[in-house]
Amino acid sequence: MKATYRSVKSDILSKITKGDWAPGSSIPNEVELADMYGCARATVNRAMRELADDGIIERRRKAGTRVREAPVRQARFDIPIVRGEIEEKGAEYRYSLVKSLVEDAPDWLAARLKLNANGKVLHLVCMHYADGDPYQHEDRWINLALLPQAEAANFSVVGPNEWLVSTIPFSDAEICFSAGLADKKLAGYLTCNAGDPVFTVERSTWWEGQAVTYVRLTYRPGHRLTTRY
Repeated sequence: MKATYRSVKSDILSKITKGDWAPGSSIPNEVELADMYGCARATVNRAMRELADDGIIERRRKAGTRVREAPVRQARFDIPIVRGEIEEKGAEYRYSLVKSLVEDAPDWLAARLKLNANGKVLHLVCMHYADGDPYQHEDRWINLALLPQAEAANFSVVGPNEWLVSTIPFSDAEICFSAGLADKKLAGYLTCNAGDPVFTVERSTWWEGQAVTYVRLTYRPGHRLTTRY
């Protein structure tokens, strides 16, 4: 079957998200890609234009085409980086990886993200600190069907949110805000008392219909959220 611009775009995006073409790396020119996919150069051109419009690649005259170092998130908001939040407050940022485990997606997560049955996810639990005090508890699941390279990523050095933002954009997102009470385990992480009120943000993101990640972020009593548009 003759390649279409959609199939070319999808295959190029797959190579980028799987790490075959890493952030900052050069992409073959249109003539080479047309030969690779057995299609007209105009077909490749359209696929590349859409990828550039989506913020996945950057095209520069005479300099060629490269994968963006940090893909542009095409949405009405940017995903915040907790390191930046803390440093903007003038505090010292520290990060700790508590847990990293590949597991089958639990039923509630598979239903929420529309994952295939027995889909594998990387479950990460992390803590973020401001001047040594607990700031944010991060409980995250990453879809390994879309991002298999996440399994080999060193999340003891870089937090999963920073890694995701630099690896893949998102096309759809869902965010829920809620107030609740800390259970004994969460209270231990946040150094508060069990039963204390906590603020929670739940966020799910997708890229072109495929789930990227679901995360539950919990903040200790007294946390204040400010947004800018």
